[in-house]
Amino acid sequence: MKHRIVVAVTGASGSIYARQLLNKLAVLKEQVDQVAIVMTANAKTVWETELDDRGFEQLPFPVFSQNDFHAPFASGSGRFNTMIICPCSMGTLGRIAGGISNDLITRAADVVLKERRKLICVLRDTPYNLVHIRNMQTVTEAGGIICPATPSFYSKPVTIEDVAATVVDRVIDLAGLEQDTFRWGE
Repeated sequence: MKHRIVVAVTGASGSIYARQLLNKLAVLKEQVDQVAIVMTANAKTVWETELDDRGFEQLPFPVFSQNDFHAPFASGSGRFNTMIICPCSMGTLGRIAGGISNDLITRAADVVLKERRKLICVLRDTPYNLVHIRNMQTVTEAGGIICPATPSFYSKPVTIEDVAATVVDRVIDLAGLEQDTFRWGE
């Protein structure tokens, strides 16, 4: 079965990661049956502030409202097998950890966890306080994957896009997609 992926974009800093992830998913379309997007209003504001564009208005995948509980991934019967929250704010992580499904992002995360599917939370905030760490622990124990947006430098990235790609490539690997990227020792 090809991958059915939900990408949620919250208002945490790190819009470059979301843009690169969505571009990469478009390139890997032969491995993906469906991609759906949900963005918060703050995510759009942060995207425009950080990237100086409104590229979120021309995304190559369907975009659902944050309050659209009729979206196919709001139910386990929708059979989306992966959810990537990129970037994932600490507030979103806290609501997921607390089982609070007050919008489409947290509802979809709850569905993915209850169905024992893959939830990848790309956290961007730093430093962490004890509440953040406990929320990360709770989501991990529930089956989620915490993937801080911490770049690597083995590949000797030159541009900010190269640096962001080290995180996005890791997320793509965690989602189970095949890609041509830097591999340690190869």
